[in-house]
Amino acid sequence: MSRVTSIDLNADLGESFGRWVLGDDEALLTVVTSANVACGFHAGDPGVLRRSCAGAAHNGVRIGAQVSYRDLAGFGRRFIDVPHDELRDDVLYQLGALDAFARVAGARVSYLKPHGALYNAAVHHEDQADAIAVAAAEYDAGLPVLGLPGSALLRAAERHGLRTVTEAFADRRYTSEGTLVPRREPGAVLHDPDEIAQQVRQFVTDGTAESICVHGDTPGAVAIARAVRQVLTETGCTVEPFVR
Repeated sequence: MSRVTSIDLNADLGESFGRWVLGDDEALLTVVTSANVACGFHAGDPGVLRRSCAGAAHNGVRIGAQVSYRDLAGFGRRFIDVPHDELRDDVLYQLGALDAFARVAGARVSYLKPHGALYNAAVHHEDQADAIAVAAAEYDAGLPVLGLPGSALLRAAERHGLRTVTEAFADRRYTSEGTLVPRREPGAVLHDPDEIAQQVRQFVTDGTAESICVHGDTPGAVAIARAVRQVLTETGCTVEPFVR
């Protein structure tokens, strides 16, 4: 791939639940161009979904459905061996729930991205990747799917006629195979601004991805997002949503 000149900056948002508050969504929404909003299965209650969609719409940020396993207790970071059709319906359910709040806010769900363990599983798990893609295609044949380059998820999305968008993570370390280092391993999450900046510059130079992600639950996420945006601008990239 060649050097990119236009790139999207996304972040995970809407991951609070009840009295438990996670991340500074309000500040992040002034920095990013796309928001991966939790849909209630790993985080996010109806009030959080409403506020997240309203905030994104107010800031001109595209709303993405961050779908997950049904795993509130584990924050969606535990693999669950869900049968194909059950996972398909779980994803469809989450899409519909978030889109209702997006439409109330005067916007819509513009893309889909799996969360946590489901994201990692869909890199290699053909059956679960296909279930996600089927749900997306059934809901909206024009719905883009955001995922890891070369993943089973993006292959499945292509098979079902969906637009695929490649993603890289500013604040995560990669293995030599191009997959994410598991969070349980030391150093899996990056915190050093210089290391993050160097990795982002490499993404731009290599043309690795069309969208760069910052995790909203990472300590200092807002500062990281601002730093990433500054690096992108300094490298000559236009920071804008991949969905117009």
